[in-house]
Amino acid sequence: MATLDWIVLGAFFLVMIGIGIFSYKANNSSSDFFVGGGKVPWWLSGVSHHVSGHSGVVFVAYAAIAYSYGITIYFWWAVTIGIGLIVGAKFIAPRWPRLRQKLGIQSPTEYMAIRFGLPAQQVTAWTGVLIKLLDIGAKWASMGILLAGFTGLPIWLGILLSGSVSLIYVTIGGLWADLITDFVQFLVQLIAGIVIFVGVFSQLGGLGSVFTMWGDLPDGHASPFNGSYTPLWVFLFLFVKFFDYNGGNWNLAARFISTPDGENSKKAARLSAVLYFVWPLLIFLPMVAAPLIFSDLSDPAQQLYPMLTTTFLPAGLVGLVLASMFASTMGMTVSDINALTAVVQRDILPVLNKKFKEMKENVDKKSLWVARGLTIMFTVITMIVGINQQHFGGVLGLVITWFSALVGPMAVPLLFGLFSKFKYSNGKVAIYSIVAGIVGFAITQLTDIIPTDVETAFPLIVTTIVFFAGGYINKRRGVTVSPEVEELLNFLDTGKDEQKTDNTKKAI
Repeated sequence: MATLDWIVLGAFFLVMIGIGIFSYKANNSSSDFFVGGGKVPWWLSGVSHHVSGHSGVVFVAYAAIAYSYGITIYFWWAVTIGIGLIVGAKFIAPRWPRLRQKLGIQSPTEYMAIRFGLPAQQVTAWTGVLIKLLDIGAKWASMGILLAGFTGLPIWLGILLSGSVSLIYVTIGGLWADLITDFVQFLVQLIAGIVIFVGVFSQLGGLGSVFTMWGDLPDGHASPFNGSYTPLWVFLFLFVKFFDYNGGNWNLAARFISTPDGENSKKAARLSAVLYFVWPLLIFLPMVAAPLIFSDLSDPAQQLYPMLTTTFLPAGLVGLVLASMFASTMGMTVSDINALTAVVQRDILPVLNKKFKEMKENVDKKSLWVARGLTIMFTVITMIVGINQQHFGGVLGLVITWFSALVGPMAVPLLFGLFSKFKYSNGKVAIYSIVAGIVGFAITQLTDIIPTDVETAFPLIVTTIVFFAGGYINKRRGVTVSPEVEELLNFLDTGKDEQKTDNTKKAI
């Protein structure tokens, strides 16, 4: 990179830190730190949900898939997320802020103590924390790989650089800093994406080559389904992403929880869906076209995007593109760490120590400092995971094999527990379904009996079957549902408290 590129990148980092400092005064308690006090506008929540839903993995692992298999990456990743969010906007998103209104929750798993009981909540929280550590580590690793491709710096140094900057602004500013930086990062991504898009297709003969290049690409690169990415695989991946992006991924649930009410959360989910249908095309089409420019890349994951940018863009703009990729990764990782910290502080520590239980009941400045301390600790741990990513199958292995496969067993009770239709699926059923999903994951890793098309979704399928079957059996056996759970589920279904409705009728 040229000197001007380093200046642009440095300026970007300073802006991120400046936003963290600016957001400092917006945090007076852990509620502000974790869910923005429930005052986040829908458009900011929607943009943040989108930015927090992808990272530098897009420019590393997914870039390699676009280079090797073509446009299928857009259909099995971006389109599945968009469809999942459109459905979730109607049925799931409104329930998250209602939980905050009803129970005052600050973490996605906090309500499970009432809905399923403490054991089920703890199983979900502990298992989810371990999975998120791997997921966040993969995102740091992707950033280190990208920086190595641009600058030649060691991967571990890139992880430490991006992690340290993120650590500063999210520890100082909490969710508000994360939300504002997400918005700024999206603008940076948009500018950089347009620049690289125009640069690549101008080299290929003009923007019209977007429509004419397909016949020149390798066979199958114009197909929505190519290689191992079959129609069945894509359909099942839609199933996985539906749970992931509607709240199974805790940081994305936090975007909905932080909105004022159900209507605002619907708008946020729909905005994020639209961005997933449109924005990834701008990112992926230059990658898909890359075989026409670089026909013999030995390691597309590490080489492709740095070569595209350094070949076609002038000094300064290369730094902007790299800043956009830092933005993508930092937006997702810091929101992940914020949500992870919320679960640990609100759901795990109060069970382990009485002092944290008292702090949970009396939210004040002390809870804010604990939140900041935990944020520092988990940022450091995930950076260590990122540096050792090869032990987990590399970036793609961490994201697809581990996180995408294991997020389902955690997400099924978390999301289906929001609906009164599944009220008979109690705490025991929730635990059994999670354990069954983990066993399903072990089967995919230790045997070859599960078809490749089904492997990623298999743990989720197993969990869902057990969760539904357990609820059906409980209903047939006449298992009762507590009035507290009935009241909560009624409120989530309607947004209206039953007791208040009855009182209103009496008054009338």
